[in-house]
Amino acid sequence: MNVILVIMDTLRPDYTGCYGNTWIKTPNLDVFARESMVFDRAVPEALPTLQVRRAMFTGMRVFPFDHNFYPLTKKIDFSGKTFSGRPDTNLPGWAPIPWDQATLAEMLQGWYLAGFEQVGVTPYAKYRTALISDTAPYFSAPGMNYHRGFRHYEFIRGHETDPYGVPVLAQKWNMDRFMPPWYKGSVWEHLLASYLANTAKWQKEEDHFAPRTFTAAIQWLEDSKNAIDRFFLCVDEWDPHEPFDPPQHYVDLYDPGYEGYEIIEPYYGPTTKMTEKEVRHMRSLYAGKVTMVDVWFGKFMDKVRELGLLKNTLVIVTSDHGVQLGEHGVAGKVPAGMYNELMNCVLMIRHPDGIGAGKRSDALVQHQDICSTVSKYAGVEPPYVLEGQNLMSILEGEKTKVRDYATCGMALNVWCRTDDHVLICRNSGDEPQLFDMRNDPGQRENIAGSEPQVVRKLYDLILQDAGGPILPDWKIDPEREGIRWMDWSPFREFQWPKTR
Repeated sequence: MNVILVIMDTLRPDYTGCYGNTWIKTPNLDVFARESMVFDRAVPEALPTLQVRRAMFTGMRVFPFDHNFYPLTKKIDFSGKTFSGRPDTNLPGWAPIPWDQATLAEMLQGWYLAGFEQVGVTPYAKYRTALISDTAPYFSAPGMNYHRGFRHYEFIRGHETDPYGVPVLAQKWNMDRFMPPWYKGSVWEHLLASYLANTAKWQKEEDHFAPRTFTAAIQWLEDSKNAIDRFFLCVDEWDPHEPFDPPQHYVDLYDPGYEGYEIIEPYYGPTTKMTEKEVRHMRSLYAGKVTMVDVWFGKFMDKVRELGLLKNTLVIVTSDHGVQLGEHGVAGKVPAGMYNELMNCVLMIRHPDGIGAGKRSDALVQHQDICSTVSKYAGVEPPYVLEGQNLMSILEGEKTKVRDYATCGMALNVWCRTDDHVLICRNSGDEPQLFDMRNDPGQRENIAGSEPQVVRKLYDLILQDAGGPILPDWKIDPEREGIRWMDWSPFREFQWPKTR
């Protein structure tokens, strides 16, 4: 049996038809959903991008981040724990995969590493493994090793932070078109300039990242069609991640005739400086990119069908997280704003035998479960006990849930979800936001003040998963524009949501 894993970065479930959206066009994802089990409560265990992939590829938790930071330069001692790394990165867990952890690709390939030596052989594996991706953090910083175990890997260069294009090429663009006056001089201006240099030579839709990534994946399938070995193909598409710059015909589906600033790179933090018209257009740009990704995912799945692979291939489609688009007065991926828009993920599993097809699950599931599920499906015995859960038990109807609660960490903040409540707070437990998910699923009213016992219960679950005290808050340098958004708080910026 083959395995295909498709990751779509920053894809919000509520921006797809199969998760209930009625105005965004995602026909190919909708068809895939009808052939799959759809998980309605898939959430990350650590954020953002690389932390999710560490959990997904290893089956092990990344939170509470006491592995390391990236790059490794300093030591912090706290309550008997030692944390290595640079605290001013504000991204604990953003690091290479530890060498003492095997990756899913290594397990399926038949061997795994510890340090730089082969130390284990996985019986009954021998999968051909391939990674095709435009996800910039894989290769835009030296020392990342997320291609471990992939015998073939292809990186499509130039997305967002990747220092790929010659900087002077950005002059092709009218930069003022993308930046209101308040935007200029920020770190986001520099990110945008880098991206515009990377994309200066684009002329057609096929030049965009999603088309290039899925086209490369199609070519890999075509080139491999006569191979007799089983394969594991991971297609990691960074779109619809910002910048939100789909071809104009996709934008016109959702906001035709717009005139004004094209804020394709959201300014992480409060949207108080944006007009309602600009916020609405930002959402339309994102929606257009979602539709473009859907189109090219459809072309990829057409090739999978054409080659007759659906009868013997497990296909998983997931996203790592969502993105805030002003729904709670904030844009981007801001840790103190770990609301549904950021935390809800797409997860659909299509079994070649039709097991679970057309059904939905409300089980709380997380990214570390993907490694555990695939290894079980492939008949591979991991070299140690994985922390993820096997979701085949849900597809096959043996279980309806695999955990009672879920926890997640991002920078200075932590999050916990049970069936009834969601808690967002600082690592220390301060500044709690508590929401009643049964009566307030939109998370509009913070009830932490009136339910202190529930806050304590959920925070204790966070500490339980962390195994003790969490990495403490550290001093934020107010002069570093690039990291201030990581310390944004609705308690200090403005009161949101309303509190009781």
